[in-house]
Amino acid sequence: MTAAVFFGCAFIAFGPALALYIVTIAKEPLRIIFLIVGKANEGLKIINPDEPPPSMRLLAYVSGLGFGIMSGVFSFVNTLSDSLGPGTVGIHGDSPQFFLNSAFMTLVIILLHMFWGIVFFDGCEKKNWYTLLVVLLTHLLVSALTFISPHYAISLVSAYVIMVLMGLWAFSVAGGSCRSLKMCLLCQDRDFLLFNPRST
Repeated sequence: MTAAVFFGCAFIAFGPALALYIVTIAKEPLRIIFLIVGKANEGLKIINPDEPPPSMRLLAYVSGLGFGIMSGVFSFVNTLSDSLGPGTVGIHGDSPQFFLNSAFMTLVIILLHMFWGIVFFDGCEKKNWYTLLVVLLTHLLVSALTFISPHYAISLVSAYVIMVLMGLWAFSVAGGSCRSLKMCLLCQDRDFLLFNPRST
């Protein structure tokens, strides 16, 4: 049972981030490595002079996803190792759903970091300090929600509401629209958000 809890919680927490990485970043690892390491434009022009430089939205997405995965690993690795035993959570009045709740909270933190990265980069690019303040305050709010851990329903629902709102905001500032969402869901334009020439 402990292995099932370990792998189940690991896939809940990191599965969507892994899927996003495989679908969007792993396709062009050299481009992403140059983008993260720095001197991206010069290095990419040497390798492929015909290709346009990557957009700031792509950098925001990659950075946000990277920070989210790092945050998730650091916050959840000890909990995952405890799930392998020995011992059982819930003996002394603790919630028997501790591992599951921690996995879902890690998932929301990972996705929020991705959304925060996109919105934060947009705010910096447009010098909109209100946006940066909202990102900072929602980050603090979601972090503070973890302090009310015995009340998992309150903290998880609140964090997921914030995640949905930040996701919609990130989608909007990344150039998304109802039309582009429809095209993406119908597989008519799979790379719209990441490699659209209008997104630079």
